[in-house]
Amino acid sequence: MNTDHIEGAVVREKGLTGRITLGMGCFWSPEALFGAMPGVLCTQTGYAGGTADHPTYREMGDHTECIQLEFDTEVITFEELAAIFWERHQPVNINGYKGRQYQSLLIYETDSQREAIDRVLQNRERSGLGRPETDIVPYSIFYAAEERHQKYYLKRYPQAVEALTSLYPSHNSQLNSSTIAARLNGLAKGFTNMERIKHEVEAWGIGDGARSRLLETITSIRW
Repeated sequence: MNTDHIEGAVVREKGLTGRITLGMGCFWSPEALFGAMPGVLCTQTGYAGGTADHPTYREMGDHTECIQLEFDTEVITFEELAAIFWERHQPVNINGYKGRQYQSLLIYETDSQREAIDRVLQNRERSGLGRPETDIVPYSIFYAAEERHQKYYLKRYPQAVEALTSLYPSHNSQLNSSTIAARLNGLAKGFTNMERIKHEVEAWGIGDGARSRLLETITSIRW
């Protein structure tokens, strides 16, 4: 039984998804932060913003550690995510540390996203926050990071990974890209709690059997 977020599949079919790519320093914590948020369908860590081909963690070239999010535009907007991006990190504290690796970076894919970024910046300036030292660039390519960097905090709990693997026995990539893995990675870092996750799962557009199995599985995990 595939218990991936079926509601997400419906959202994708209706064309109601968006995508945003962000650099906020080390990518482990930002993936957990955004993965805990309702409306975020899936998360992954990776490398973007540079020109080097096929970067790796050890050979990143001119790329930056980033997270890429897919989200339900009817629940959370690109503009809201961009605002949270600046609220939750200080570019001046990471720029220049480890060079391009930890650069503050915001990547847009469409003219409307660029306009949304400008509105967020204008709101910040009106509030006296000033213009952040963030590179804002158009999208070119995103390279997924190695397996060990995906859902880093969740994977510090082997029993949790084992329990979730029972739902995705043959597709590790399916587990990494699932909404429940994103939420539990956020829980493992302390950005959400189990009751909030359960409440959200109850509203997901999945069958009763799939929902019961998913709730039973995540409730069995010892944190």
